[in-house]
Amino acid sequence: MADQAEKFRILPMRRDDLDAVLAIERAAHRWPWPAQIFIEEFDRSFARVDLLHGQEGVVAFANYWLMHDEVHILNLATAPDVQRRGHGATLLGHVIAFALRHRARCLVLEVRQSNLPAQSLYQKFGFRPVGIRPHYYVENQEDAVVMLRELVAPAYR
Repeated sequence: MADQAEKFRILPMRRDDLDAVLAIERAAHRWPWPAQIFIEEFDRSFARVDLLHGQEGVVAFANYWLMHDEVHILNLATAPDVQRRGHGATLLGHVIAFALRHRARCLVLEVRQSNLPAQSLYQKFGFRPVGIRPHYYVENQEDAVVMLRELVAPAYR
């Protein structure tokens, strides 16, 4: 992991990074998000899009929101030609560290039910499935698995 820290930098997305993010989004997803979604994130004080920069440029990104005491991961993608090299794990670890620094209670995300590699990655980082959102993905009516990672024990009254 120390070797990876020397080769890669994680930086917030800037407007001139949009083309690189869109290229990854289009290559990594069958139904990619339009540019407007990423552009709107610049105006949201609670939104972050962080990029993993390597020697080749941007290789992965994570889009997440800090909402009160929860971090909601909206999108995590790695360029297909560099997948399975730990880039997604590096960014996911970064997002979890952000949540801890901001004293978030938990992290939550939705993932396609068919996306078993992503679910496996999330489980390695302590996420667990807590529910299903039926027909969540409008493009094909696929269900989403809701996954949660608690950072602090829930308070009981």
